[in-house]
Amino acid sequence: MKKVLVTGGAGFIGAHVAETLLRSGFQVVVLDDLSGGFTENIPAGCVFIQGSITDHNLIDRLFAEHRFSFVFHLAAYAAEGLSHFIKRFNYENNLIGSVNLINASVNAGSVECFVFTSSIAVYGRNQVPMTEALVPQPEDPYGIAKYAVEQDLREAHEIFGLNHVIFRPHNVYGERQNIGDPYRNVIGIFMRQILQGHPLTIFGDGQQMRAFSYIDDVAPIIAACIERPDAWNEVYNIGADQPWTVLELAKHVCTSMGQSTPNIHYAEARNEVQIAYSSHEKVKRVFGELIKNVPLDEGIARMAEWVKRNKINPGPRFKNIEVSKNMPPAWQKLAT
Repeated sequence: MKKVLVTGGAGFIGAHVAETLLRSGFQVVVLDDLSGGFTENIPAGCVFIQGSITDHNLIDRLFAEHRFSFVFHLAAYAAEGLSHFIKRFNYENNLIGSVNLINASVNAGSVECFVFTSSIAVYGRNQVPMTEALVPQPEDPYGIAKYAVEQDLREAHEIFGLNHVIFRPHNVYGERQNIGDPYRNVIGIFMRQILQGHPLTIFGDGQQMRAFSYIDDVAPIIAACIERPDAWNEVYNIGADQPWTVLELAKHVCTSMGQSTPNIHYAEARNEVQIAYSSHEKVKRVFGELIKNVPLDEGIARMAEWVKRNKINPGPRFKNIEVSKNMPPAWQKLAT
């Protein structure tokens, strides 16, 4: 039985991927520092190790002990907007931590394929619909870090023969998501604010456009790629096709949570890509039978039912702001 490492497996995407791998007959080791995930997310049957990908000594010991056949690297602090103000933390976690895993994978000699969840943040602005053929032009440190890891994986394949698959998901939501993080996961933020009786915070006029991707349209494809060697050493956009404005999204979330009229607080606009959605023609050609295309209303309704059944678990609040200049006032209040 082949052994698989899933980093970030206590987060909701990692947990869904780990669960799919278990059902497929793999032994799964989950590594997570619990900075954004929860132990209750980890599927029964996984070996759980609490630790950080930034600890290269721990990473090296794990690879020596377990001789992993596959690595699924899903650990990241995915807050594009906030990454401007936490540059050091962003690069240490999202870039250096990834390099630790790549080094260990090369040195172990047992890893057949390294699966990396990047982000459409690598594309930047004014490149819609985003296709894999475009030259990335990331606009924020988070996207820069993700693209750097992509480049390093290509180099590791050329120099060391390490196979990889790169997925660029976007705005993934669903059951088990951390709805307590005030800086990321807009659907979770809206649901938490409704439960707490607070207005929904929208930066600017709410006309920013995103495609919101339900977890069942993402996790099964990520998990399946290791069994398709013909799909290796490629990059794939993955997620929903239909873009919505943030204002439209707020109305959908309110309906799912039983609130007839959205109560919205319009905060000062922040520096962000206004329109971001991608083409998925490539992933459909390779993984077409696994794509479910769950409609936004249905996906949000499923997540809302899960949220209503579970308490809000906020986890630790991120306060290590490194640069406060030009930080949105709404975030400055959260960081104090």
